[in-house]
Order: sequence, then structure tokens, then C-alpha cells
Amino acid sequence: MNFCWVTLPVADFKKSLEFYHGLLGLPIHSKHEGDGMEMAMLGEENQPKIEIIFLQENKSKKLTSDITVGLAVDSLESTIEFLKEHKIPISRGPFSPNPNIQFLFIKDPDGYEVQLVEMKD
Repeated sequence: MNFCWVTLPVADFKKSLEFYHGLLGLPIHSKHEGDGMEMAMLGEENQPKIEIIFLQENKSKKLTSDITVGLAVDSLESTIEFLKEHKIPISRGPFSPNPNIQFLFIKDPDGYEVQLVEMKD
């Protein structure tokens, strides 16, 4: 069994697509729309994906939960500078529980937590 994707219901498809694709750089693997629905699968080919999906009824729902999406970055230091340049607040961290990993947390447009992780060799 292999992990394929996680689905995040979103209140504003355009804003979420801009965050995950435009800002964080996840490639769009596929994108579909119709009948009051917009969805996109984001991530590298042959890798697990983040599916963002907008349904008309999402506009009136509170969508956030205790879900955290983890994304690997090459350099947390460079990522912090990038976040500052784009005025994206760090909600928690950075943390380094051991010498091989460091990470921080930001929030996406719907309040989902995104953990940006640098793994060291």
C-alpha cells in the first residue's frame, strides 16, 4: 500500500492555488472544474499529492482542523527569508529537535498548518 494524496477542502480555490502552487511552488499535476467544483492535484510526478478542492458549500463552512501538511525544503534559512519577503508569518518555530532536522510552521489561506522541514544528512 502506498500513500497517494491528502484532500484539503478550501473556501477560495484561487487563493489556495496561489498559495500552494504560486507561492510554495508545488507543480500542478492535474486540474478540473465544473458543477460548482474546482480541484487541483499538486505535487511532483510519482510522488504523493495535495488535492485542494472547492465545493460551493465550502464557502459557508469552517474548514480548518488539526491537519498539518509537511513539505520538505532545501534550506530553512532561505525559506525564512522567502517568507519574510512575502510577508507570510511563521506561526511556530523554527524548531530543531535533533541535529538532523529543523522545521517551522505557517498557515495556508484556510488556516491549515503547513510544516516546512529541512532534513540534514
